[in-house]
Amino acid sequence: MTQDTTSAIPRGTGDEEIDEWLESWEGLVNQRGTLRAAEIMEALRRRAASNSVAQPKVTTTDYVNTIPADQEPAYPGDERLERKYRKWLRWNAAMLVHRAQRPEISVGGHISTYAGAATLYEIGFNNFFRGQNHPGGGDQVFFQGHASPGMYARAYLENRLSDKQLDGFRQEASKAPNGMSSYPHPRLMPDFWQFPTVSMGLGPINSIYQAQMNRYLHNRGIKDTSDQRVWAFLGDGEMDEPESRGALQLAANEGLDNLTYVINCNLQRLDGPVRGNGKIVQELEAVFTGAGWNVIKVLWGREWDALLDADHTGSLVRIMNETLDGDYQTFKAESGGFIRDNFFGRSPETKGLVEHLSDDDIWNLKRGGHDYHKVFAAYQQAVNTTGKPTVILVQTVKGYGLGTTFESRNATHQMKKFTAADVKAFRDRMDIPITDKVIDEDPYAVPYYHPGNDAEEIQYMLEKRKSLGGFLPNRKPENSKKTLPAVSDKAFSQTKKGSGHQQAATTMAFVRLLKDLMREKGIGNRIVPIIPDEARTFGIDAFFPTAKIYNPNGQNYLAVDRELFLSYKEATSGQLLHVGINEAGAAAGFTAAGTAYSTHGEPMIPIYVFYSMFGFQRTGDAFWAAGDQMTRGFIIGATAGRTTLTGEGLQHADGHSPVLAATNPAVRIYDPAFGYEIGHIMRDGLHRMYGEHDLGDDARNVMYYLTVYNEPMLQPAEPEDVDVDGILRGIHRVAEAGTGAEAGVGDRPQAQLLASGVAVPWALEARGLLAQEWGVDAAVWSVTSWAELRRDALKCEAEKLENFEAEPRTPYVRERLGSEAGPIVATSDFDSTQPDLIRPFLKQDFATLGADGFGFSDTRAAARRHFKIDAHSMVVRTLQLLADRGEIARTVPVEAAKKYRLNEVNAGTSGTAGGDS
Repeated sequence: MTQDTTSAIPRGTGDEEIDEWLESWEGLVNQRGTLRAAEIMEALRRRAASNSVAQPKVTTTDYVNTIPADQEPAYPGDERLERKYRKWLRWNAAMLVHRAQRPEISVGGHISTYAGAATLYEIGFNNFFRGQNHPGGGDQVFFQGHASPGMYARAYLENRLSDKQLDGFRQEASKAPNGMSSYPHPRLMPDFWQFPTVSMGLGPINSIYQAQMNRYLHNRGIKDTSDQRVWAFLGDGEMDEPESRGALQLAANEGLDNLTYVINCNLQRLDGPVRGNGKIVQELEAVFTGAGWNVIKVLWGREWDALLDADHTGSLVRIMNETLDGDYQTFKAESGGFIRDNFFGRSPETKGLVEHLSDDDIWNLKRGGHDYHKVFAAYQQAVNTTGKPTVILVQTVKGYGLGTTFESRNATHQMKKFTAADVKAFRDRMDIPITDKVIDEDPYAVPYYHPGNDAEEIQYMLEKRKSLGGFLPNRKPENSKKTLPAVSDKAFSQTKKGSGHQQAATTMAFVRLLKDLMREKGIGNRIVPIIPDEARTFGIDAFFPTAKIYNPNGQNYLAVDRELFLSYKEATSGQLLHVGINEAGAAAGFTAAGTAYSTHGEPMIPIYVFYSMFGFQRTGDAFWAAGDQMTRGFIIGATAGRTTLTGEGLQHADGHSPVLAATNPAVRIYDPAFGYEIGHIMRDGLHRMYGEHDLGDDARNVMYYLTVYNEPMLQPAEPEDVDVDGILRGIHRVAEAGTGAEAGVGDRPQAQLLASGVAVPWALEARGLLAQEWGVDAAVWSVTSWAELRRDALKCEAEKLENFEAEPRTPYVRERLGSEAGPIVATSDFDSTQPDLIRPFLKQDFATLGADGFGFSDTRAAARRHFKIDAHSMVVRTLQLLADRGEIARTVPVEAAKKYRLNEVNAGTSGTAGGDS
């Protein structure tokens, strides 16, 4: 990266004119200061551009602090007191992990991340991070996951956590109710953590969309968030995750100056250097500068100021620019003498700069991230920057203060415990009043340290937090109780009517319902539709002219389709979040909106509509984090199914997303067939997540996942005797066995046909064929949720173990199907794994038809015949099972297979023509 950096030019270049200019420049800096010099430089740059003078493209600056020493503000706190209790924090954080390594426990933990980042957090806690009781609403802070022991240690000094709770670290069940989660997990510690930041990489993108949501709420008049800031504490290694860098342009484009990234550049990832042969700080500076962010580098502590001031030849800056990260790591693992020889010794000029310093003095030349003044100056500039987000690149030492066996070592991330000698040395460095005798008695029972509530330092710490609006991290449980008005019957009237003589896909039925919900008083303005650049595919472009697309800058161009009825309209107060081709960003926006009830005390209803194949498959990790954060909202997998969109081909043919979603405990998965089913499911979701009830947070903190399809069909009107309970619990009968006068005639064989989503119509078709051509009476069941039926059945089994003396409860699926006659044939437009979710809980002969394998481009009918999931395949499979039971002759299914030409894809007829998007 050094080839793109600016470099200090030494005096005496050999060019008399250049030397004169340099001498004048240095006089300006010395007499008027760096701030005035910067203003003159900017004026010169603009004049040069106006005169067409070529200028170098500078992507990175020298490897020095961005803020010159003479521009640093005075530190406002009592550094003596803060340093004192920062030592206690370091001690308690380290002992928290160390005590959890007792041989009979050994649950792991991380010591070194917080040790290196303690100053970064303390400057925030003491001066910047505003709690939720602040008049402005408070800040949202995304804490680096591996630094969690430091947050627990601070909460201990603040008297928010007890010794027993610290000893419950990573022992949430065995030490209940005093267990504590390993990382920031709101679901596991709902009164403490607000944002989950592990898996790494999700914190950066989620923080960007949190900052956007703050502005969205403000611009739409829902809440004044103008005094709220989002802070994200990240690791330099974490920035290699695609999600970490993938949305930087959004923050810049929307001018999110309410967002600050603090990247802890300890130059190490989990196994070794982040860029051993390069410079990660310079790389990140180039990336963020290019993305339009304000970049502040905090690399060197105040001890370096005099050396840099004396660097008249620029040799020190040159060596700083040239030194690789792998070497910087090594220097802090060695000694002051080693640094003298191998860093300063690279030139006579730099060697001379430190002749007056001892080896200990050289060793004590701190990195910028361990200097209160430098970090405070960076934070202060960040909060005063307008028009763009800020990233602060802070150089630290991983394991700082823990001793030579920890500091800057490749293995330090995995190191979790101390020897007795390590503990004693660390105790001495941290000035902890614990004797050798106590340590020697049991090195794993070394006590935490708290000086008592009356200590000056504790009072100072508590007063700082009080003045800033309360403790952090903190999650207000009372916010989760806030509700929204119930939705009127009128909003669901259209879904009950069906489509009459016109065909309509379930996507269209859903969009019509969404339109009515957005008109509903009390909740309509709370709905946040989120679409990743497929609104026209889903029919949501009809919302563009009325609800409008959210853009904090409005629409400052002349739209090409301005004369059209469905013109593309952006507005500062727009309701739709149109995130572009960006499912990861959409999932992050969904999370920010779906947790606004907690972060802002403002319940919002995110409805994320996405191209089904690119939902849970692409962003499953993000939805897991959304579940951890207790997000509420609707996830709509549109263009669902493996055969409904077959014109698009393999990459677009979704046959497995509901199965993937079923692994997320926070997601309720539905595969509805008809519009009226969608209406009841949406109504239930709105009530559970946002309505008045006493079902508890477990019922509220869920996400509803619905599949909707692009295949037109006749949508039936809602039956008068509709089984709403069955729809919501996962299964209801849509057709009795037999057809008309044939029903119940004679001793005809019986069967049960199970289908979900778009497969229900061809199950109904199979029912007619069985009755009319083969003398078999079959009932058809719409399985709205295979996953919910399975969860209920598994819960019944779990209850047997928990309440083994009680009468066992019957699973709902067995309650509905257990006494039904005949074999069961189940199908859907998804992988056979989906119907198989309920197979273990039924005693009937059970056959699954599934669209297993990869999708491909063809007609719907041909694709369904290929996978053998269509009506005729259901007929033949039903006849086979009946033949196996001896209820019909074995020749019958063979005859049927030949009649329907079951192995010929061109003979398929199930489904309407088409298959494009």
